Amino acid sequence: MSEIWVVFFTFLKIGMMSFGGGYAVIPFIQSQIVSQNGWINETVFTDIITISQMTPGPLAVNTSTFVGLQVSGFFGALAATIGCVLCGTLLSLGLYRFMKAHQSSVYVMEVLNALKSASLGLIISVAGTIVLSALCDGEVFNQSAWKLPALTMFVLLLAALRKWKLHPILVMGISGVIGLLVYQ
Repeated sequence: MSEIWVVFFTFLKIGMMSFGGGYAVIPFIQSQIVSQNGWINETVFTDIITISQMTPGPLAVNTSTFVGLQVSGFFGALAATIGCVLCGTLLSLGLYRFMKAHQSSVYVMEVLNALKSASLGLIISVAGTIVLSALCDGEVFNQSAWKLPALTMFVLLLAALRKWKLHPILVMGISGVIGLLVYQ
């Protein structure tokens, strides 16, 4: 099977699982593109997630486009994006019809509440993974794995953000400048 078809079907699966929001599906995206297919490594994945959060559009779609471009160029990006969006579009249309028919059902509303809780747990898990990747290479109990400049910058900028209510874009700019100076 052509690599572009593999990219398409991989992101078709991701698109099917990312219905409702990209943050909750980041662990699944990570397992598919880093662990299972080995298209990119953990560091590049973290960079792509960061860039996807800063660019307009849904996180899963942005991530699929960046990964598809990295793996198979323009046509890989196109295949990945279409794959990611196709299921969500079809599911949205189907769920719209279902919700219109069952909008007064107490059971349907309770299932939706349970799904919200599960989604929150996945988002917290992703936040922890990204923070650990950025600050300590994932080895929490190994002191030599901690990135002291990154940890220091995180603590100081978080304190400044809380104390002086700095604009998040300003904090990102300061982080970028400090990162260029420290890690260059």
